[in-house]
Amino acid sequence: MLKLLGEFNPDIAAVILENAPRCSSYISHEIQQDILSIYAMKVRAHIRREIGDAKFSILVDETCDVAKREQMAIVFRFVDKDGVLQERFFQLLHVRNTKSLTLKGALCAELSKHSFDVQNLRGQGYDGASNMKGEFNGLQALFLKDCPYAYYVHCYAHRLQLALVAASKDVVPVSQFFQKLLFIINTVDSSSKRHDELHDAQILELAHLLDIDQIDTGKGANQIRALKRPGDTRWGSHLASVSSLMDMFKVVSSVLQTIGSDATAGSNRADGDTAFNYLTSYEFAFVLCMMREILGISEALGKALQKKSQDIVNAIRLVSSTKALLEQMWSDNGWEYFYLQVVEFCADHGIDVPDMNETYILRGGRARRQPDHFTKERYFRVEIFRATLDSQLTELNLKFNEKVMGLLSISGTLIPKHGFASFNAKDICKMVGKYYPADFTQQDMIGLEHQSNHFAHDASNSEDLKKISTLTSLCRCLVVTGRHMIYNFLDRLIRLLITLPVSTASAERAFSSLKIIKTRDCATRWKIIILQIVCWYK
Repeated sequence: MLKLLGEFNPDIAAVILENAPRCSSYISHEIQQDILSIYAMKVRAHIRREIGDAKFSILVDETCDVAKREQMAIVFRFVDKDGVLQERFFQLLHVRNTKSLTLKGALCAELSKHSFDVQNLRGQGYDGASNMKGEFNGLQALFLKDCPYAYYVHCYAHRLQLALVAASKDVVPVSQFFQKLLFIINTVDSSSKRHDELHDAQILELAHLLDIDQIDTGKGANQIRALKRPGDTRWGSHLASVSSLMDMFKVVSSVLQTIGSDATAGSNRADGDTAFNYLTSYEFAFVLCMMREILGISEALGKALQKKSQDIVNAIRLVSSTKALLEQMWSDNGWEYFYLQVVEFCADHGIDVPDMNETYILRGGRARRQPDHFTKERYFRVEIFRATLDSQLTELNLKFNEKVMGLLSISGTLIPKHGFASFNAKDICKMVGKYYPADFTQQDMIGLEHQSNHFAHDASNSEDLKKISTLTSLCRCLVVTGRHMIYNFLDRLIRLLITLPVSTASAERAFSSLKIIKTRDCATRWKIIILQIVCWYK
């Protein structure tokens, strides 16, 4: 940077680097750290002025650097004076540990240092760790004690399927299932030779099915497929992995048998034999069918929440329908229908179905607590099937509790689509009185109701408002057209709603960019500061 400056300014070139006095080169580590600190201080001061007295949300994530020091990244989410939703990376703090009290103390100290009023906090976005989301002692609960309107929203809400998979892994047989699934995929598709064997096996299977007229032909039909690995950071990968294995079950079984009987395979024969035993066990087939059904039910909701321009009204409907379908699956009729599906799948693939009235012997430490008359039906129905469904419903209720659903409802009714089909000013005022009593007085509520009715009439006759499809674009439009002065109470409500990470695509992009900060070297810090400056000017 010094050389670059010197090329454009001869006066600077005359006094820097080799031309500088020995004690004034300004390229030592300490000097560079001072310069970085000044840059960071300037950027943070600009962000603080940008937020002003507006309401804001905090988004927090944690990561370790190469020295194994815990670092906490802080992001502010707010609406600026021009009605534009902003997310600003503000600070990277070292914390001694990740206990909720430690994190709260560090956050409060940082807020106080920069003169932020915690009473202006209107939203919290964290990950799903217990120290963050804990209902009683989590970070979100500690802040709610100080500011009851700082509503917590899971920062990965739109990546629903990953959260549901994580919840289902609390059930031991399901967690073991995913370990076995990965082992089978690695055994079958770990090398080019195995991949070719899988490819050839599919061709033979398709030829056999065509001979007996069990599949249809046509352009694009019966394509050769590949097994997909589940990933803990890739949305939808678990459903894709489970579905691909179910669709290729016979082919995978054939390849594993070949590996297990190949005399030249050496130690790989053991892997092939073990993977084949996993694949053809009834418990594996049971969980395979169950996870495909459960993740398939939640897929539509996950996709709706992933969209950048969300249809909030339909998202709310999908939340309700997803819960209803899972509860229906949990019922006695749902169990009977699902069990018949499993039996049919096992019959098609030559898997022995056990007698459900036989006694099931628990393994490991759980065997000591085995109740009397513990049948296999009870094990599969209660210990696996219903336990997994309970974990899904609990996770959905945590993510979409009454408060979040209420705020989503307000967001949906304020978007001027379809002639305000679901708009009701009185209902909006009731919800505002319930969730934002600190931001609206009784007189403000009366004004909000009148303004809402005027706005509904205005929007239905205005071409520029008819094109609005999201709350963020509506907030910006109100400022550009000057309507924020006329509908000042409505503008205040919209700003509060979009400050929460529930009415726009997601705040995850703020976190994903921070995941690169796992080093303490000076070069990377320069990159971070320059990135901040670029974002500042943008």
